[in-house]
This record gives sequence, C-alpha cells and structure tokens, in this order.
Amino acid sequence: MKKKLLMVVLGAMISGIVCAQDYKVSKSSGTLDIREVNDVSVEGYDGNEIIFSARGNDRSSDERAQGLRAVSSLGLEDNTGLGLSVVDKGQVIEVRQLKKMGGPDVTIKVPKGVKVFYSHNSPHGSEVQFRNVEGEIEVSTVHSGVRLTNVTGPMEVKTVHGGIEAVLGAALKNPVSIQSVHGHVDVALPVTTKANLKLASSHGEILVDPDFKIEIERTGDLVRYSDKVNGKINGGGINITLSASHDNVYLRKMK
Repeated sequence: MKKKLLMVVLGAMISGIVCAQDYKVSKSSGTLDIREVNDVSVEGYDGNEIIFSARGNDRSSDERAQGLRAVSSLGLEDNTGLGLSVVDKGQVIEVRQLKKMGGPDVTIKVPKGVKVFYSHNSPHGSEVQFRNVEGEIEVSTVHSGVRLTNVTGPMEVKTVHGGIEAVLGAALKNPVSIQSVHGHVDVALPVTTKANLKLASSHGEILVDPDFKIEIERTGDLVRYSDKVNGKINGGGINITLSASHDNVYLRKMK
C-alpha cells in the first residue's frame, strides 16, 4: 500500500514539473505579436521577462517524439517545448502555434511596458483572456470571444462572431474601442469614469445603467435617440467606443 501511495505521489510530482515548464524571453518593452494561438490567457505582472507556460502539450507523452522537434509548413519550429514558436526580432516577439487544431492551453505573463497584439482567424480557437495588462492591447478575432479584466489600454478590440466581456478599472488610457459584429459587447466601468461615449448597435439595443448620467449630444433643442448614442459622462474625458452591430451593447457600473 505504501509503495502504491509513493508511486502516486511521485507521478503527481513529475506531472506537476511537466506542467510547470516555462519558456522566458528577457524583454520589458516592444510588441508581443500573437497569431493563431487557439487557447491563450495574457496576464500583466511586475517583471522584466515575458514568461510562457502551457498545459495540454500531448507530445510529451509520445515516446516516438522523444528527441524530435515539431515543425510546420510555414517553416516554424517548436523552440519552446510548449508547442509554440517564439521568435525574438528585436522590438517584436512573434508567437505562433504549430498545431492548427487543439494545441496547448497557454498562459503568457507580460511586463507593464509590453504592447500586446493578438490575431486569430480560424474556427478552432476559444475565448482569449487579458488580465491586469497595463500596456496597449490590440485584438482582432473572427470566431473567438474576448474577455478583458482590469486592463487599462489604450485598447482596440474587434471580433466578428464572438462576444466581448470587459471589466475595466479607473486608470483607463485613451482611446478605448470595443466592437463586435455579431456578438454582444458587455462592459463594466466605475461610475465615476470621465469619458466621451460613442455607443452603437444597428440591430440590437443599447442598455446603460441608470447611474451613468449621459449628457447626450444635441442638435439645437433636439435630442436624437436611435441606434447611436453620443455623449459624455462626468463631464467627458477619454474616448470610449462600444459597438455591437447585430447584438446588444451593455454598459454597466462596476460593483
């Protein structure tokens, strides 16, 4: 019994070591260019390295793959051991996934001074997440949803078929643009945020927490309520654009 228990513990320890494998790039500025990585979370932190970790790289259990390196038709190589190609080109760090479908569950920790660009066009991805990122963010997806938590921007986030969920803090940087064509846009802000708002939905509704007192732009003595609402909250400030062409826009206050 003790022998079996020891084997279980050793197996768990070995599994933990494999899962904890990291790949690091010494970089605290420049652009992190992530393309076609299916399952990724980007987290900001205080540091001077970009740190990659991954789970679900099933090649580690393939005995025939031992000593070999994965390559793709694009000339990419898995130089990280995580199922990723990471290439340092000076001011740009290029990140690509080798497997078209599936692939590892990737977490990337980025220093404050790093700009993040994420692009995903295939139907094989899942929701991309950004947490505590203080640098500039640019996101473009076709099928994947986007989740933003405590990011400051500036940010430009676009998706075609995915929904966008965002909880944004008070230290936002200008500008903020969050747009979906066929999915919803749901954004929470502190009620004290000073902003110039542009809200739009061609075939959905614009729903705003009543605690946001929007100073609607007027034309003479008239106020026009339609599929577009332009106005200010708390006297105006940073530019915030929220748009969902075929779904609803939700602007709610942070709890």
